[in-house]
Amino acid sequence: MTDKLTLAACAGAALAVTALGALAPHAALAHHSFAMFDQRKVMTLEGTVHEFQWTNPHAFIELDTRNAQGRTKRYSIELNSPNNLTRQGWRRNSLRPGETISLRMAPLRNGSPGGLFLDLTKADGTVLDSGLPKNGSAVNVPQL
Repeated sequence: MTDKLTLAACAGAALAVTALGALAPHAALAHHSFAMFDQRKVMTLEGTVHEFQWTNPHAFIELDTRNAQGRTKRYSIELNSPNNLTRQGWRRNSLRPGETISLRMAPLRNGSPGGLFLDLTKADGTVLDSGLPKNGSAVNVPQL
């Protein structure tokens, strides 16, 4: 009886490993490319941090800017994952609501108020960086 249970357990484990192996390529492909961002353009925003979202799979900065008429426009800027940001020296409290910053990003191609984070400078001169190129070189975009 013990041999049958051991054999059944081994067969079940082998089936589970095979199933996970078959799903792994799909999980890797599930991460989006950065094709939605126009990485050939660099846009600079001056504004106030509305919210810094330290979330997986990507952190976000919600930034309030003002136009010439004084109207507020909120931008949603996508950053790397908290795991990668931590390795770059970021912390969940690196930005606080109400802070004034100057931020550079690659804008969304569709014109919506958002983009891919490149770097920012805080009022005290502290610079927080993405590690991404800022010369118009695209990253994480499929080559056709």
